[in-house]
Amino acid sequence: QVQLAESGGGLVQAGGSLRLSCAASGRTFSSNVMGWFRQGPGKEREFVAAISRSVGRTFYAGSVKGRFTISRDNAKNTVYLQMNSLKPEDTAVYSCAASPAVTVTANPTLYTYWGQGTQVTVSS
Repeated sequence: QVQLAESGGGLVQAGGSLRLSCAASGRTFSSNVMGWFRQGPGKEREFVAAISRSVGRTFYAGSVKGRFTISRDNAKNTVYLQMNSLKPEDTAVYSCAASPAVTVTANPTLYTYWGQGTQVTVSS
């Protein structure tokens, strides 16, 4: 069992930056692919980024590539999402998730554990 808790959300102006953190409990963190997803107001949940278990392979949605960076620290059981050049359309609840998949995936059905989410609001 893996429990996930996000932090770092808030209100920021367009062009600003935020860093989200997701702390995981349990000894199996390093054996999981970790991903970030978001759900904006009136929108469906969408994939943001994912990172592999140990070699650091990453995968990004086209809408955030070049602006967001996902990373992980297996010693701290934590995954991060550095968000730069934020836009109003990035406003959403951001959730981290853990997957036993072999490699990075954008498919939410392959993620077994989910956090509660943290709100990110970008003002114009």
